[in-house]
Amino acid sequence: MSDRAVRPARPAGESGPAEPGTTGRIRLLAAVVTVGAGLGLRTVAAGDVAKYGGDALYTLLILTLVVLAAPRMAPARAAGTALAVSWAVELLQLTGLPAELSARSTAARLVLGSTFNAPDLFWYAVGATAGWLVLRVSARRRPAR
Repeated sequence: MSDRAVRPARPAGESGPAEPGTTGRIRLLAAVVTVGAGLGLRTVAAGDVAKYGGDALYTLLILTLVVLAAPRMAPARAAGTALAVSWAVELLQLTGLPAELSARSTAARLVLGSTFNAPDLFWYAVGATAGWLVLRVSARRRPAR
């Protein structure tokens, strides 16, 4: 038997803070849903909608991963970190290294892209802003412990 205290189950209909592992599972689910949304967007949309929507979702995924890695990070800092990573990857494309790696690996192509496109920088900011808003709203709804 574990040394941890066993928590009694909450009665039906009772509210209160989520169990300790619940938030992490929700964030992991958010990452999976974001990847699914990106793949789904590519199947139902084409052209600029698919491309730039995918850019925003790319940053949203990075933001979700940042929050998974550092759950206590402030929403603005987490969004800024995700935006900085997205911009860094886009600017790295100016070197040609991502294009070389993308030619050899589908995973590298999905993560690093291959060619620089200045409008992507704006859409990454859109994704970071959307994620920041979601984090702010969810932080306000969470009960204080």
